[in-house]
Amino acid sequence: MTTTPPLPRGRTRLHVVQLYSGGSTATGVHVRSLAAGLAARGLRVTVCAPRAAERRYRFAETGARFAALPSPAHRDAVARLRQTCGDADLVHAHGLCAGAVAALAVARTDTPLVVTWHTRPGGRGAAVRVRRLTERWVARAASVVLGATSDLVERARLRGARDARLAPVALPSPRTPVPPGSTRYGTGQATLTPSSLRAALRAGDRPLLLAVGRLAPHQGHDTLLTAARSWRGLDPCPLLLIAGEGRDRAALQERIDRERLPVRLLGSRPDVLRLLGEVDLALVAARWAGRSLIAQEALRGGVPLVATAVGGLPELVGDAAVLVPYGDAAAVAGAVAALLADPARRAELAAAGQARAATWPTEDSTVAQVLSIYDEFTHPPR
Repeated sequence: MTTTPPLPRGRTRLHVVQLYSGGSTATGVHVRSLAAGLAARGLRVTVCAPRAAERRYRFAETGARFAALPSPAHRDAVARLRQTCGDADLVHAHGLCAGAVAALAVARTDTPLVVTWHTRPGGRGAAVRVRRLTERWVARAASVVLGATSDLVERARLRGARDARLAPVALPSPRTPVPPGSTRYGTGQATLTPSSLRAALRAGDRPLLLAVGRLAPHQGHDTLLTAARSWRGLDPCPLLLIAGEGRDRAALQERIDRERLPVRLLGSRPDVLRLLGEVDLALVAARWAGRSLIAQEALRGGVPLVATAVGGLPELVGDAAVLVPYGDAAAVAGAVAALLADPARRAELAAAGQARAATWPTEDSTVAQVLSIYDEFTHPPR
């Protein structure tokens, strides 16, 4: 992150508590980036998070104080947070669970509560009803709800938020230091350099496709496997690489073996950015996605992207990617085949992607926007 200006002289040094209870890598990276930027601007920042999150993101190295917090479901979570927030000027919770704990902790106080919604909760049956009620309660308890995408802002308004605003989360700059033992996508050290990837996969001159995400139903991997059937007829046949782990791994591998699909499950990878540098296309087939990290990294790196037209993806990529309906394997297969057969179109998308990425908010502009919101609630106009 670039150096940001300190607070003006005479401005009270605010104490802001950032609450991260776990969740996506994108959320954890954002909290770290925000903590660093706010501390650089002169705020006193405390990050409350599980110890595992501190080991991964090293919040204490940003200039913020780290305070360990148990899981939101732990009976002591609210009391521990209330104690930490005793002298806080504002609490900023990231995610629905963190928002619920924070709302309880600041209840019956005048401490402003900012809640950022980064993703849309999933689930089925009774779980959906419980989450809807929780969303409604958190939305109404918050001084303001910030949505990472426009559909999340609208969702907060529908749940009764008194104030809901769009606050896109910045993709960290390639120059931003990554915490030791951590990357934007996972932990550990890279095992392959770009030059050795094709040799390790024995891919030869085959086109390489990359999808990244937890091996779970909502990521749309089954759709990609169905699309892969038709790629067997292409010459050369592209090879789909899927980076990620999850409960569906065994089922996906069984299908790949049974149908002899040109797909490799790579498992959890710390070197996704290196992989992106070697592939021909990136794919996002999710049921819902906000400011997808892999989509952003693909566009910024000039890798053509095929993605589902869901959630925040259309507003994120604009015309710089090929968008297809969720669950439509034929559309995915057709888009991939068309791009592989058209180098000029791939080059056009690569250039458009990098131009689009240049318009996204930076870490500095994100910090500035958040700080201006804090000012509204901690330094109201006279």
